[in-house]
Amino acid sequence: MWGRYVAVAGAYAACYELTRNFSFSHWMLTAGLRMACLLLVPRKFWPALAVGEALPIAEMAFVHMSDYGVAWAVANTVPPIVFCMPIVAWLQSRLPIIRAGGEVNIGMIVLATLLCAVMNAAENSVVLSLIRMDDGSPAPSVTPQIFLAWFLGLYLGALTLTPSILALRERLAAQPKRTVTWDAIRHSTLARDLLLIAVPSLALLMGIASQTEGTALQATRMAMALPVVALTLRHGWHGTSLGGLFASVAMASTSFSLLDPAMIQAQTVIAFVLSTSLLFGVRVARRQAAARQVLLAQDLSSGFHRH
Repeated sequence: MWGRYVAVAGAYAACYELTRNFSFSHWMLTAGLRMACLLLVPRKFWPALAVGEALPIAEMAFVHMSDYGVAWAVANTVPPIVFCMPIVAWLQSRLPIIRAGGEVNIGMIVLATLLCAVMNAAENSVVLSLIRMDDGSPAPSVTPQIFLAWFLGLYLGALTLTPSILALRERLAAQPKRTVTWDAIRHSTLARDLLLIAVPSLALLMGIASQTEGTALQATRMAMALPVVALTLRHGWHGTSLGGLFASVAMASTSFSLLDPAMIQAQTVIAFVLSTSLLFGVRVARRQAAARQVLLAQDLSSGFHRH
């Protein structure tokens, strides 16, 4: 058992370090990794997740302790996942992750993501308030803009990774022997639409964004939500999840400065579209499943009559 704890802590620390290298204030992928692990990893291994998250955070706090003070360093070593654990545990006790029919409870996941983003943004604010600059200069203060940027970065980062991981896990479980084959990918309509709809349109919008600024740049960023809506209508919440992953990556690539007010506005639109599309995508998936059942029943009925 101790070997398993060490393995979980080590694997999580490595994945956390990887996602942190691709994260910044407007797009915190670590929040997505954190939420996905809390939803999928058995609760007995949660302490190992906390240790795995504390290791890279403590290293950073130790390196900068002389710059920002001992109080900041001590507070910063507390892993954010610790504050998310009671939220997810409380929601799990009232709302199942998997419904009785085997359907993923997207509403519960969106709610957990929202609450954890608020909690972690508040925790970041407290930690920032403890900074004492070693040169005696005024410490940075928490402003509404900073808090909003943190909240949206955490929320959007979680919506980028967590639903995608759950969707891929569900699609993997539906494969024979739970094995992904090239033939399955080649015949996947979702993979086809990602390549033919999401990738070209988002690549075009990224090119436009690199050549524009101001209002035109904002409009281009917000237009990145359109492929997500199209994929939602065609594939339900699976389309939202993977389309949202591509759209979030595209939007993050257009950020040229930290705590950019214009970027915060675009984030708000993308986060709203992803949230509502995930919830609406559940209904689309239900209708598609019901239609497949009807077609299957018709095929069985026609086969019976032929015989």
